[in-house]
Parts: sequence; C-alpha cells; structure tokens
Amino acid sequence: MSHTDELLTRADQYAATFGFGDLPMRPRRPVVVLTCMDARINLYALLGLHEGDLNILRNAGGAVTDDVIRSVAISQRRLGTREIMVIHHRDCGLRTMDEGAFVADLAREAGQEPPWPLESFGDPATDVRRSVDRLATSAFLAHRDAIRGFLYDESSGRLEEVGPRDESGPST
Repeated sequence: MSHTDELLTRADQYAATFGFGDLPMRPRRPVVVLTCMDARINLYALLGLHEGDLNILRNAGGAVTDDVIRSVAISQRRLGTREIMVIHHRDCGLRTMDEGAFVADLAREAGQEPPWPLESFGDPATDVRRSVDRLATSAFLAHRDAIRGFLYDESSGRLEEVGPRDESGPST
C-alpha cells in the first residue's frame, strides 16, 4: 500500500465520524496565519485551534509570494479577516539552501530556470521582519495595521514574537 493509499484510508475513517459540515465559510477568528510547510509545525496544537477557527497559508519558508498576497487579499475582502500572523521557524530548510545551486539544478533538469525566487535566507528573525514588511507595504491588502511576526522553536515548542529591529542593539 502506498503512503497516499494509507492516507486515503484515514480520510475515509475521518469522514465516517465527520461532524463539521455546518461550519460557515468565514473563520471564527478574523486571522490569517502564514507559515512554513515544514511538517514539524502543528499549528492546530501550537495555537489551540479547531476546524473553522482561522485561515492558514503554508509554503516553503512561509514566504510572502504573489500568491500569498492574493490569498490574504481574498481572505480579508471576502472572509472578513483583519489580522495576520507570520510564523517562521528556527530550523527552516531554506535557511541553509544555496539558491544559486538549486536554481542551476532545476534549470539543468527542467531545461529552464524557474519563474519564481527560492526565497532562501540566513537569519530567521530578519526573514520574519522582511515578510511582515512585505505584507505591510502591499497595496492589495485592506488591513495592514495588525501584522505580527513570530519564530517557532522546534526544539522547545515555544513561539516567540519578533519585534521590529532595534537599531541600538540586537533583537530577536
């Protein structure tokens, strides 16, 4: 049995006791969370969530891409969300990826370079700030006053807020 077949069996088991068919399309909390696709980040456990609580967007690195801006704009304008949480994590695979080598590998294998940037980075806290800034400066977002950034520590399970860079000294 393939892994996908095993997951499909679990989906059938879930459907057999499913009790959320009457949830409204709008999330209970007017929040969008953007995070990495890393399987170690269990947002439901971390934030104490249940089905229907909020909108979750995931991609490699929790990068603020054009598609993320598109999704947040739809969420804000059609689903009533007003706040954005950016949650990156300390041990992200993009932190140590060589963007040039990865793009070269893709170009060699696919016969063309990808039309999107890899969005690799060095310092996770700096990347959180960059992501928050991208969201805060997007003209397509209706609500840009409640965007906050966080770092998740996979080794402790702790979530830590990343504030703006303090020019007087180092900041997380």
